[in-house]
Amino acid sequence: MKMMMMMTSSLLILLLLHPSLTAALISTSSDPKAILDLKESIVKGLGFGADDFKVTGFDPREVQVGHSVQYEFDVEVDKKVIPFKLLEDVNRWDFVDLPIFRVDGDEPGSENGLVKKSGGRNGLPVLAPFQLAGPMELWIQDADNMRLSLPHDVDAGVLKKVILADGAVVTVKGARSVSLRHPLDLPLPLNRSQNGFAAGLLTLTEQLRHTSRTQGAPLLSLRIVGPTSLASPSSTSTSTSSNNKLKLKRLAPGLVELSSPANTKTIEALSTVDVQEEAPTLLTPTQFTTLWPVASLNGSNANLLGFEKLLSSVLGPKANKKGSFKLLKADVSAQTFVKIGFQAEKKIKEGDGISLEGIPEWRTKPETVRMHFEVLAKVDGDKVIPERVMPVTPVDVEDTVAPNVLNGNVTMSNIPLVQPPPNPFLL
Repeated sequence: MKMMMMMTSSLLILLLLHPSLTAALISTSSDPKAILDLKESIVKGLGFGADDFKVTGFDPREVQVGHSVQYEFDVEVDKKVIPFKLLEDVNRWDFVDLPIFRVDGDEPGSENGLVKKSGGRNGLPVLAPFQLAGPMELWIQDADNMRLSLPHDVDAGVLKKVILADGAVVTVKGARSVSLRHPLDLPLPLNRSQNGFAAGLLTLTEQLRHTSRTQGAPLLSLRIVGPTSLASPSSTSTSTSSNNKLKLKRLAPGLVELSSPANTKTIEALSTVDVQEEAPTLLTPTQFTTLWPVASLNGSNANLLGFEKLLSSVLGPKANKKGSFKLLKADVSAQTFVKIGFQAEKKIKEGDGISLEGIPEWRTKPETVRMHFEVLAKVDGDKVIPERVMPVTPVDVEDTVAPNVLNGNVTMSNIPLVQPPPNPFLL
């Protein structure tokens, strides 16, 4: 009994003298919920059973965080919906402490918590500033403190809807996403790129702009999430007229209309021409270079040219014939992505297609195979959604074999001696 009391007191003194050992005993070894959900999604996505497939090696301290822009489109062609998902390359990856990867009880900067290893970007990612041109309507969400500058700040209350009249151009800053509220019927044919310009998309958007001018209500309706300001373009912009001031008209609480006194139009000849018939010959890149309604997007943009080629390949022969297709969904959003490596162990079974030819006959055949992967996932609130899982070739470990095994298990006494030729320069 006395000996047990002495051991208990010694253990208490040891814990008091070593707080790191105390934290290690108290802290749990379970992964954060985001990691557990990510593991489950990966196992389901790869199509393996949970009993035969084990995912290990997730270390929240090695999570790399980056920001990018994601494009999602749904196109309907001949009653068939074709989804597109495009992602810009991440220019920079940082080791950032994300709260969703913390174990319960950990604090940032603590020994158990994650520590930021390099400079990161805090807060939600936003899109780069861009310009929108009327006629169109904007539905504003999650923007209680949005500034309205025309070019001076105007107090218009909490705005929910902004109508841009024909000729009005605004610069949108701080938006997290822009999406299409209603489907659009887009006319064909879609001309191919000419002289480095996306001539087909430029012609198509100008036809939509002409239709919007002739109708009573704006044809195009966009939803913008989280903008911090709507402002008239600066005087240095070449896409707008010299008079950049906008007039504000209050239509209802939370609803305003912005119009330009100059009310300039890109192509006056369209008012007397049947656009559907004559647009392919009249609308050329020499007359306009910006993609309506995004006035800040030039027709020679590499992403725009790539999307036009992709759309032409999907439409096939229909792209060069008169007709139409429908744009059901268009969503551009700034997203946070994470990149992390992991290992997977799978039990070897007959019919798995796993080859063991490289293993010598004398060596014990493994019962499991270990694979290395890297997952690219999108952060959506408290969830981590895997986007792409890529196999990674690990660093080869040098394999050491005993000399007697290489020599066929022959002892050194049976190996004949080989005398090298004498060298007169050696003593």
